[in-house]
Amino acid sequence: MNNQIELQAQTGNEATDKLINTVIQALNDYTIALAKEQIKKVFDEAETELKNIHQRTSEGLLTAKLAGKRIGTPKGTKLTTKKSIESKEIILKHYKIFGNGTLNATDTMKLAGIDKNTFYKYKRELLEEQATDVEKTI
Repeated sequence: MNNQIELQAQTGNEATDKLINTVIQALNDYTIALAKEQIKKVFDEAETELKNIHQRTSEGLLTAKLAGKRIGTPKGTKLTTKKSIESKEIILKHYKIFGNGTLNATDTMKLAGIDKNTFYKYKRELLEEQATDVEKTI
């Protein structure tokens, strides 16, 4: 919308200059109005499509539920990823609560590259695993 015709007619005749400058300004105003209209149309179409996607997704989920399908992961299922395994190893090795390390919680989070909630979740899981291991030996 910034690409406008920048031309000031200077023919020497005041009436001709005014006519040409008025036509050029009218063309600039027209192109800006047209661009705004086209942008609004595209955004409206995108919004309609997004609503249609939400509608179809909701219908698909409802159909699956009615057919007895399980939606999502079962409760209590733990997702194990390569990063979670590596992060837990870093916590075990460097976090002072686990005996070997010298780092506090904040420094261990930074070293592992995880946020606070994930760190405390992994810490809780590691403590639970240790408690389970101790019970098995007894």
